[in-house]
Amino acid sequence: MTKPQQVDTREMRARYPDVFDRPASARLATPAMIVAAFAILIYGLVDLDFSPSRFFAGLSQLGWISLMMIPPDPGSSLPVYLKALGETLSIALLGTTLAALFALPVSLLAARNIVPSNILRFPVRRFLDSIRGVDTLIWALVWINVVGLGPFAGVLAIAVSDFGAFGKLFSEAIEGADQKQVEGIRAAGGSPLHEIRFGLLPQVLPVIAGQVLYFIESNTRSATIIGIVGAGGIGLQLAEQIRVLEWQKVSFLILMILVAVAAIDFISGKLRFAIIGPRAVA
Repeated sequence: MTKPQQVDTREMRARYPDVFDRPASARLATPAMIVAAFAILIYGLVDLDFSPSRFFAGLSQLGWISLMMIPPDPGSSLPVYLKALGETLSIALLGTTLAALFALPVSLLAARNIVPSNILRFPVRRFLDSIRGVDTLIWALVWINVVGLGPFAGVLAIAVSDFGAFGKLFSEAIEGADQKQVEGIRAAGGSPLHEIRFGLLPQVLPVIAGQVLYFIESNTRSATIIGIVGAGGIGLQLAEQIRVLEWQKVSFLILMILVAVAAIDFISGKLRFAIIGPRAVA
């Protein structure tokens, strides 16, 4: 049985002085950040009037509401709810599709390997950031005042909000593409458009398709939220039933939304693997 090797501490200190003789500022940085984060948390709880007694009292009220939701019952409004759910799915699908179609050409202008000049690329990126910085709910309120109540405002809200997000994601996917294919097309005498069409897009389209499918699933929930403020769909029905305290109908609507999101997730997963092809499991 071999004896454990003895470590010469002095030799290690001489070999790695930066590890053993760290300055006080470096040693205190992590504890200071933890203390600062904890102080901000406490300040936020106090400033927002967080009260444990109110929280636990609210839990009892939540339990009472949950009991009133059982069993889920649509009453005589099932056809209306199915139509509203179809509106919500249409809002998510159309809004996401429009955002992707308009964001793809703009994302080319925001990609570093397409537009090397920072003077031209910078305003495009800041434009996408400014659109992405506004939440979908705020865009819904804006478009409701522009085009009126209804699902059309919801489609525009999701399209504009996702336009900024897609522009950033697509440009990053394009920048991460392998340049060997582009260089091969350039060496064969291809034009810059050929490089984009045959060198970049075949690489990034599966990634883009996967992102679009994910956003369709996510926007189904977003379309429900913006429906509450008047953009149509099942969110409008949900807000109305909460207002009149019809908790059984509320639970049925929530159940419909969960089933729809699960179905979309299943379908998008199948489509994603159909696009990118089967992957071997390690």
